[in-house]
Amino acid sequence: MSKFGELIDLKVPVLLDFYAEWNEQSTAMHSVLRDVAAALGSRGKVIKIDVDKNKELSQALRVKGLPTLMIYKKGEMVWRQSGEQDATTLMGILKEYV
Repeated sequence: MSKFGELIDLKVPVLLDFYAEWNEQSTAMHSVLRDVAAALGSRGKVIKIDVDKNKELSQALRVKGLPTLMIYKKGEMVWRQSGEQDATTLMGILKEYV
């Protein structure tokens, strides 16, 4: 959990993607997140978190639906949504926090 604190305690927005390889909606988001990460460059970070490998963290954050996307800035959650999102929507939301 302390590593998680380091991941999210940045001045730039951090988009977390809680996913599972067996979940179709999660795997559909991979290319969208790749595009978002490329568009953000150094102005933000995209981190993918496999719920099967990070059960404790997923439970602590009450991740129920997949994919679950969260944006943190300076260690605080500023946005959260479950389900698929498109790159344009995500970039629009992230621009508020860049």
